Amino acid sequence: MKKITALLLASLLTLPLAACQTKQQSGALFGGALGGLLGSQFGEGQGKVAAAVLGTVLGAAAGSEIGRSMDETDELKARQTLESNRIGQSSTWVNPDSGNEVTVTPTRTYYVEDDVSPAGEIAPCREFTTEVMVGGQKQDAYGTACRQADGSWKIVQ
Repeated sequence: MKKITALLLASLLTLPLAACQTKQQSGALFGGALGGLLGSQFGEGQGKVAAAVLGTVLGAAAGSEIGRSMDETDELKARQTLESNRIGQSSTWVNPDSGNEVTVTPTRTYYVEDDVSPAGEIAPCREFTTEVMVGGQKQDAYGTACRQADGSWKIVQ
């Protein structure tokens, strides 16, 4: 579940969303898909189907709540943290609109060759941890993001 939470948080913090979807809808869709995938790894026969359905429902609910709680301020601050903070240096902020507290901490930096750009540039990637207080409950997560040629950060894990 931590991996799913990390992917949800990270994708909501760094990826652009389709114009026709809210962050809450995007979070629900992404969470439902990941929850179904995770649930399908358990059980056999009808139990496997039930686990996939339960995973989809729980993932959609978690993704919806996290998506609802994030806004542009959170996205900007998370990107700034990935771009500027040293390893182990946390950034914490409280969203004035939602009241949610977010902490992002880079934990490792490494470099990969960008196979998309014609020059094959070297791109920095950062592993990070995230803590978000949503509705009074702490959500711990981790993930990895790499800087793209346009300066944005893309979640890779």
